[in-house]
Amino acid sequence: MMRALFARSRALQVWQRRLRAFPRMLALLLLSFALVIQPAAAQSVLRDAETEALFADMARPLVIAAGLQPGNVKVVLLQDPEINAFVAGGQTVYLQSGLIDAADNIDQVQGVVAHEIGHITGGHVIRFNEGAKVATGITILSLLLGAAVMAAGGGEAGMGMMMAGQQAAMGKFLAFSRTQESSADAAGASFLEKAHISGKGMLDFFGKLRKDEYRLSSSYTDIDPYAQTHPLSADRIEALSGTLKSSPWWNAKTDPVLEARFQRVKAKLSGYVNDPDVTLRKYPESDQSIPAIYARAYAWHKSAYPDKAVAEADKLIAVAPHDPYFLELKGQILLESGKPKDAVPVLREAVQRSGNQPLISSLFGHALIATEDPANYAEAKQILKVAVARDHDNPFAWYQLGVIYAQQGDMSRAALATAERYSLEGRSNLALPNAELALRNLPQGSPDWIRAQDIALASRNEMQGKKKR
Repeated sequence: MMRALFARSRALQVWQRRLRAFPRMLALLLLSFALVIQPAAAQSVLRDAETEALFADMARPLVIAAGLQPGNVKVVLLQDPEINAFVAGGQTVYLQSGLIDAADNIDQVQGVVAHEIGHITGGHVIRFNEGAKVATGITILSLLLGAAVMAAGGGEAGMGMMMAGQQAAMGKFLAFSRTQESSADAAGASFLEKAHISGKGMLDFFGKLRKDEYRLSSSYTDIDPYAQTHPLSADRIEALSGTLKSSPWWNAKTDPVLEARFQRVKAKLSGYVNDPDVTLRKYPESDQSIPAIYARAYAWHKSAYPDKAVAEADKLIAVAPHDPYFLELKGQILLESGKPKDAVPVLREAVQRSGNQPLISSLFGHALIATEDPANYAEAKQILKVAVARDHDNPFAWYQLGVIYAQQGDMSRAALATAERYSLEGRSNLALPNAELALRNLPQGSPDWIRAQDIALASRNEMQGKKKR
């Protein structure tokens, strides 16, 4: 079940506050860099059980090689066509959908993830202030000196001094950024070797980026390497080639099972984010591979041809009758084409086969509610309560749980579930009144009452912070 969830990153808000702390002119100069390493305010997080399972398995050996705990590091997919990946605080790696689409194989994605984990272990987001502090000092000094010269009658000289100071500040900051990127490259290469993964994917992906650099400029020599946040890809390839090729794992073979899983995820992502015409050209009917069938199922579903979409899903199930993700796909198509009763048994098996995977469970709960049969509500509530307990960060599941509470007349817990949903979506103005409504009617001191109090406090603080800013 590929699903987009609107989410404003808390990390984004932190970076925005940091930028506001700098002099306005420097903040404008640094904004282009900040946008490279943070999710945009309106980006969508794509949640999908199969994709997240792949990302976890793909990243696990790299995370262990880096000395981190696999359970603490997340790889999150964002819906954005740009080829990009970044970290923005904590231990979360963000991959944009354009990167998955551009990658040829799982090795290339692992090379990118290894680099981003290098940023995490290097504490580069935390150390942002180090580079900014130096740049800010240069900026402030140039502004003061320039203002003094202008006050003494040297208008042009003072303005020139200010501009030169701004240029020097940005140059200093960009140099700091390139140093961090080179450090992350070196760390990523070491993690690949420790994880017994070939570095060919890392170099191949840098080669793709180099082609983009050529495409975006009239001549590669026209690109000023000192005006970039990252070293040029050709330089990165040269710096890393010796290290990666000398690794005893340079010729290590890719895990064929992991690669097959990647091609499935890449195809379903393509079917989900692209226009159906694009998907059907890329994966024509003549291609009867699993990834192609997967992509076409999404394309037909998006085009409102449910019979064709179900037919493609049935082809997948014929190959692997108990694959939970194939069952989930068919259930989603049936549910979203107005056949929730038909979707229920398919999704029930998907939940069972997946070990009660929370995202699939939330879809199953939705199907049970959509039948509008009160006999299904008790099961829906139980399924959804387990789903949010195992995956708290799922606004869709909280919304469905709120619906079932309201259907059963439990308006206090419906309000609490709604508050949870809005809190996750960063909509504190809506989370607060729902949390306060829950507080008025829940038993004081109960776990639900305490949770409502926490949401109310956090939402109120967030709203006050926004007013101050």
